[in-house]
Amino acid sequence: MKKHILITIICYAVLYTSCSEGGNRTSRNRISEIKGEITVNSKDAIAKTESGKVSGYIEDGIHIFKGIPYAKAERFMPPTQPDPWEGVRSSRAYGPTCPQPFRTGWLVDEMAFQSNWDDGVPGEDCLRVNIWTPSLKDNKKRPVMVWLHGGGFTAGSGQELPSYDGTNLAAKGDVVVVTLNHRLNVLGFLDLSAFGEKYAESGNVGLLDLVAALKWVQNNIQEFGGDPSNVTIFGQSGGGGKVTSLLATPSAKGLFHKAIVQSGSILRVMESKYSRRIGAAVVEELGLKASQIDELKTMPYDKLLAAGEKAITKVKEESLKNGFNIFLFNWSPTVDGTILPQQPFEDKAPETSFDVPMIIGSTLHEFMSGSWSPVLKNADKATAKEELEKRYGDKATAFIEAFGKAYPGHKTVDLFDVDFLFRPDAVRQANYKSLQGGAPVYMYLFNWESPVMDYAFRASHCMELPFVFDNVYLARHLTGGGKEAYLLADKMSQAWINFAYTGNPNTEGLPEWPVYNPEKGATMIFDNQPDIWYNHDKELLDIVNSFPYKGL
Repeated sequence: MKKHILITIICYAVLYTSCSEGGNRTSRNRISEIKGEITVNSKDAIAKTESGKVSGYIEDGIHIFKGIPYAKAERFMPPTQPDPWEGVRSSRAYGPTCPQPFRTGWLVDEMAFQSNWDDGVPGEDCLRVNIWTPSLKDNKKRPVMVWLHGGGFTAGSGQELPSYDGTNLAAKGDVVVVTLNHRLNVLGFLDLSAFGEKYAESGNVGLLDLVAALKWVQNNIQEFGGDPSNVTIFGQSGGGGKVTSLLATPSAKGLFHKAIVQSGSILRVMESKYSRRIGAAVVEELGLKASQIDELKTMPYDKLLAAGEKAITKVKEESLKNGFNIFLFNWSPTVDGTILPQQPFEDKAPETSFDVPMIIGSTLHEFMSGSWSPVLKNADKATAKEELEKRYGDKATAFIEAFGKAYPGHKTVDLFDVDFLFRPDAVRQANYKSLQGGAPVYMYLFNWESPVMDYAFRASHCMELPFVFDNVYLARHLTGGGKEAYLLADKMSQAWINFAYTGNPNTEGLPEWPVYNPEKGATMIFDNQPDIWYNHDKELLDIVNSFPYKGL
């Protein structure tokens, strides 16, 4: 049992660390089939930004720029315009990544192999964007797809997973792909507002970085062949939480026009009551007085982070006693009444994004508690029922019956592997968006199981990423790189591209994808044979939702 608990904790830790991974257009050849020709010189791939000129490179017809500053910021302060530069700035390599906790996933060989991380070089000067575009300032109005990376609000970067490379998506869809870095953890979300007006916005500067990046896109993306009036934000895990928060952020209104939330329906974030207590606890942990608060601005990062982690543990115990239990009681945006006036999707969709179409979804298994446990993986029906009774008490039998209706022909281990952490809130978010009566919402469930390591990873957290970016080959440690993966990636990436163009993801090769509403619950099932299911697990989710909320 102790081994089971340890493995489960490691799998859940991946949330903070591993993903911390109009009309149809002709698909380009896969990256495994192209020559990889690169053009780098002093006259091609030159673009002008508000701060100065940048020089990138051309790879197989795609213009690539990396590490462009979109803002600058002092520690705990809101971002400001980046410093201008003279001449042409070389922008061919990723910029610094935000300092972050040690990636515990590296300690699990299987996870490290699957994810194939690129952690980059940490540095607090990390407000950078990366761009992939088919052409520069050619009067074409290409949709812009801005990717927000995973890792909770604690870890990750715009380069950390092979899936994030924008080359294939940009070429296939004739779109501009943008990834970015921003401040995370104690650097992005330490609320020191109780210590004076100077630090009034400190608890949300990581969110303000995202707003600054979107403003940079508005002001500069035309130079890169993009249309600032057609911007889609999309993100997975913590990146989906960032999308969700931006949907409720007034200062982000009008900076994007469509939104996709992948395994990241984080509907509630920190409240100032608790984020302020974390800030005070950090100061106390470091032995400082209120008059010494400015010393935090030069405090070594590791020391500051360690104090922050201890503070969160203390305050979380208090919050649970008071009944405040959110999905991610950790570093995250704070409902401060101004930058974030209300909880993003607590009991309704925010009016700020009334006219923003959405896609919302998750993967079938996310963090499997069954396949990673020798006991549960081979459990018989009697053992499974005993284990389920620990979770659902006298509703265990009803849970098993409802599960059978939702997933006919399931294996016993599926009772523990099928996700009930992300899926319930994804449905809740889709319901709120639909009931608002504004722009449409589409829902999906990614069921494709990777054959890698004898199907050990199933349809787990991050599995859909290479399919969205059409990067099956680059992420072959995760996908296996087989024919079925390529076929599904072609369909799924095209759906994302079509949505970026028109707000409608329907595409050739997929069944008709209806707009979601709570009554019918139409959900696109991404698998070898894509299908539409209607409220298939409603009875099951009703049982799961009758128990206390589960977060991380």
